[in-house]
Amino acid sequence: MSVPTVAETTQYLTFKLDSEVFALDISKVREVLDFTSVTKVPRTPDFMRGVINLRGSVVPVVDMRLKFGMSKTEQTVNTCIIIVEINLEGEKLVLGALADSVQEVIELEPGQIEPPPRIGTRLNTEFIKGMGKRDDQFIIILEVDEIFSTEELAVVQDIKAPAA
Repeated sequence: MSVPTVAETTQYLTFKLDSEVFALDISKVREVLDFTSVTKVPRTPDFMRGVINLRGSVVPVVDMRLKFGMSKTEQTVNTCIIIVEINLEGEKLVLGALADSVQEVIELEPGQIEPPPRIGTRLNTEFIKGMGKRDDQFIIILEVDEIFSTEELAVVQDIKAPAA
C-alpha cells in the first residue's frame, strides 16, 4: 500500500475574517448558516460565543476572529456560521465557526499551495495547513482539527453534555 499524498486537487470553502481570506477543506464543512441568535454560556472562554440549536442539537459557536487574536466579530448582513466537523481523539465533534462572510468554494492544486510559514519557535502554526495562492492573493488554509487545543475542545464537549 502506498502512503496517500496531497497530489490531487482539493476543494476549499473560503471565508473572510477582517480583510484576510481563510479556507477550510470542504470535506470538513457540513453547511453554512446565516447568523442566528447565539445563547451565551457562562464561564466559557471569550472566543466561545455560545450555542445554537441546529435541528434539535446543541452546537457550540466559536468566534474565529477572537480565536485568532482579532477584534470580536460584529454582526452584519454577511455574517455567517460555518458548521464544521472536527476529530477529537477519534470522536467527531460538530461546532460552528463564526465568520465575517463566506466567499466561494475553490479548487487548489498542490502546486498552488506552499507550506505554512516558519515564524520562529514561539508561534504555533500547526493549525495552518498551507498558504494557497490564487491570482495575486494569499489564502490561509486551515487545518480545522488543529485550531483548538484538547483543553479548549473539552470545554466545548462539556457544554454539549447534558447537566447531571
